[in-house]
Amino acid sequence: MSLDFGPATALSCRECGTRYDLGPSFACLECFGPLEAAYSFGGVRREDIEAGPANIWRYRSLLPVPADVATKPNMNPGWTKLVKAGNLGRALGLKSLYVKDDSGNPTHSFKDRVVAIAVEAARNFGFHTLSCSSTGNLAGAVTAAAARAGLDACVFIPANLEQAKIAMARVFGGKLIGIDGTYDEVNRFCSELIGDPLGDKWGFVNVNLRPYYAEGSKTLAYEIAEQLGWRLPEQIVIPIASGSQLTKIDKGFKELIALGLVEDRPYKVFGAQAQGCSPVSAAYKAGHDVVQPVRPDTIAKSLAIGNPADGPYVLDIARRTGGAVEDVTDAEIVEAIKLLASTEGIFAETAGGVTVGVLKKLTEGGVLDPEAETVVLNTGDGLKTLDAVSGDAQPTAVIKPSLDAFRAAV
Repeated sequence: MSLDFGPATALSCRECGTRYDLGPSFACLECFGPLEAAYSFGGVRREDIEAGPANIWRYRSLLPVPADVATKPNMNPGWTKLVKAGNLGRALGLKSLYVKDDSGNPTHSFKDRVVAIAVEAARNFGFHTLSCSSTGNLAGAVTAAAARAGLDACVFIPANLEQAKIAMARVFGGKLIGIDGTYDEVNRFCSELIGDPLGDKWGFVNVNLRPYYAEGSKTLAYEIAEQLGWRLPEQIVIPIASGSQLTKIDKGFKELIALGLVEDRPYKVFGAQAQGCSPVSAAYKAGHDVVQPVRPDTIAKSLAIGNPADGPYVLDIARRTGGAVEDVTDAEIVEAIKLLASTEGIFAETAGGVTVGVLKKLTEGGVLDPEAETVVLNTGDGLKTLDAVSGDAQPTAVIKPSLDAFRAAV
């Protein structure tokens, strides 16, 4: 089989550095550390990137994909808006604030980015079925991408997910299997299925394809830098589920610096969790290097991973960059969803409520610099988590169709 992963040349263990041939592997045989793509980048120029398509394939020379990736059936996500959030900034006392709004992706979450890379890996390895364990958004992204690519799909979710996410994952076809358990239990089941004949020729995007899949999150870093005029933000607030998004955004920033595409200047990375699933935040506050697993209990179900695989690496990055990891309550999440909507017209799902809530909490606590250029991520669409804000979703008033009735009501 001839494999084409563009500039990616090997898989490398993040812990011990052992290198492996490119393949559907995710754990080091020497130390069981996670594997990630290693590259041999050629000359990469800003003008070549800028001449590319308005999606993640403008960065194909920095990703584990073939050079002709843009010609293949894919969802072509990315190049979402970086919104100058002046109203929200003034409300919080931040001089220069931006919202990276990834709800504009094809299935309305950032997961389209990572799945797009996983689809190309699945093609390379001759897989016929795309699969995943999911807290919701990933399931919809996988079933949609499989439909577009002409692949089968079978995805696994905790059975108690939001109905909107279940409906979205199901509408694209394929099989949707609900499991009576937490996400961590669903993920363990998928790991077992990989070793069973039932899972032969299946690409589990966040398990055996994870080294490729995870690289899709780097495109958030690339886009933010390019949309800021080829510079890094001074502060960035990122949600934590597995922690992979945060670690890959940091990796993307470091690659841009190493390639000379942006100026090497300090940036601070802040992680955001829901209090009902905050093992990384708890470890950060306690000064620990080990993340103690928890059983999630929060409305932010897309972040409800009680044993985050990249948790220790998140701690390293937050401490190395001078950032922090913080959490907010469910009530603060709902308040933040409404604040973002009422100031910037962006309706975030609960994960976005987490990042904006943490942004507010860190600003009020004096942890964030109010003068620094700041980016906060919204990773999904609020229409997927309507239950979080539907409690008081009633008309301001119900009146007779007359001017007198309206005057009395207002």
